[in-house]
Amino acid sequence: MSLAQLSVAGSCPAAIGASGRLLHTVIPGAWGSGKHTLALRITKHSRLKKFSSGDLIRENMLRDTEIGVLTKVFMDQGKLIPDHVMTRVTLHELKNFSQESWLLCGFPRTLRQAEALDRVYQIHLVLNLNVPSEVIQQRLSARWIHPGSGRVYNLEFKPPKVVGVDDLTGEPFVQQAEGLRRPTKPVLEYYRKKGVLETFSGTETNEIWPCMHALLQTKVPQIDSKASVIP
Repeated sequence: MSLAQLSVAGSCPAAIGASGRLLHTVIPGAWGSGKHTLALRITKHSRLKKFSSGDLIRENMLRDTEIGVLTKVFMDQGKLIPDHVMTRVTLHELKNFSQESWLLCGFPRTLRQAEALDRVYQIHLVLNLNVPSEVIQQRLSARWIHPGSGRVYNLEFKPPKVVGVDDLTGEPFVQQAEGLRRPTKPVLEYYRKKGVLETFSGTETNEIWPCMHALLQTKVPQIDSKASVIP
């Protein structure tokens, strides 16, 4: 039985030490699954460089790069960003960190993206978040996005200055379409067959984190080996 399948109520085994090798990790959860919050905790405790696919896209849009301009066209049309665009921007960033362990947040989401990533990097660990759909839908009901820039607002934690419009442009924003952003079953099956998939089930970050932290302690050097699992 894997660590991820154990109950989080104090039954995770003690850490047995990190391997010391470079670790390539992905956390491809759906919008609203809590992956960004967990990714921040991971990088707070572990020596992993975090990359968010959403952040990379937003940075390119702000810099008006070729990728940023192309991405804006798709977003303005309400379309998903194509696989080849998401793959290109992600791989371009990763090539600058060949000597670091890293964590990809929100990528890959499709089998094509996973296969393209696999052609360049070996993925050692995939952290899959199994959060009930009703919980995700409840979280997303408060989350909105400005399509022109990708800026995200949360009516509970990060509300806009004026209800319904972007802080910088005054343009209206739209609600995120969670169903279009959930990693596909073929992606999870792809990594399961490779033996690198670990699934963590729960409804809250604090419920999932203890076993995830225990697992990572065996995989990657920690910033502080005595740090508590509570942030």
